[in-house]
Amino acid sequence: MSGLFLITRRELGAYLNGYWGYLIIAILLALQGLFFNAFALGSTARVSSDVLEDFFYFSFGFTVAAAVLLTMRLVAEERQTGTIVLIDSSPLTDWQVIGGKYLSAVLLLALMLALSSYMPALIFVNGKVSIGHIATGYLGVFLAGSAIAAVGTFASTITRYQLVAAVVGGVITVMLILAWLLGRVTDAPLDEVWSYMSLFDRHFQPFMRGRINVEDVVFYLSVSFVFLLLSTRVLSARRWR
Repeated sequence: MSGLFLITRRELGAYLNGYWGYLIIAILLALQGLFFNAFALGSTARVSSDVLEDFFYFSFGFTVAAAVLLTMRLVAEERQTGTIVLIDSSPLTDWQVIGGKYLSAVLLLALMLALSSYMPALIFVNGKVSIGHIATGYLGVFLAGSAIAAVGTFASTITRYQLVAAVVGGVITVMLILAWLLGRVTDAPLDEVWSYMSLFDRHFQPFMRGRINVEDVVFYLSVSFVFLLLSTRVLSARRWR
């Protein structure tokens, strides 16, 4: 476990000592605030629960974007700068390396979500919503962001170019989000399979509406595990090449 935390602290230092992490979080939070004010709050009276649902709708999109952008450098930058040699020759296991890098990105996503908490708090100025609804929505956003962070980590392991990693991670993410569209044009039983694979339509909307389903939690955790497993396999293959 010490190796895992060592990598996590190293990666957090890389984010916080540079401008990339701050820049991504600042820009996306600013855009999220604009969207929340323009489309969720709006200029007309609305039901508070509807405003909160719209907040989590936008929060999902910006958190997913942050996950892709934050993870694109995790392994690709190491290969680009040549520091991957230090990792390959270290006594750390592949799981510790991938897990530490992934955990650092997830912690930054959690920080971004914490900084966005003033937005749902604004609803209390002229309305009233359940704290449980807010907590449930944030849990869903965090789980979805963590799953996409695993996707981005995998994309970063298969290329040495950060931009390519961002594109690959973005393409996989869009495919997973829009999988429900394939379900609409596919015959049974594949229609149900594609619908189940959708990161948003089937699994996130219950969180958005204040409802926790164990099935949805397991789905996001499973996506995270699968892509982290693939990441370790790619890293291991490169070590023995």
